[in-house]
Amino acid sequence: MYRFDNIHQHLKQVHPDIGVSSKAMGIMNSFINDIFEKLAHEASRLARYNKKPTITSREIQTAVRLVLPGELAKHAVSEGTKAVTKFTSS
Repeated sequence: MYRFDNIHQHLKQVHPDIGVSSKAMGIMNSFINDIFEKLAHEASRLARYNKKPTITSREIQTAVRLVLPGELAKHAVSEGTKAVTKFTSS
């Protein structure tokens, strides 16, 4: 299970004057785990369908487009691509 411990750090960067309760942290954790699980399931289903042994960025991007609605999917793919580019260039 993925644990998103950076919620406080990200919140403080955007809104330094706002805190987050432990209950809200639990809800955010559950939400993020749920989304990641759905994306992983969809990506693995796509890889199996295409008879590929490995999940690639293409399966992840397609899974994002299938799981997340409209503009949220477009934004997620864009931000994900930026993050991977930044990671691979460093």
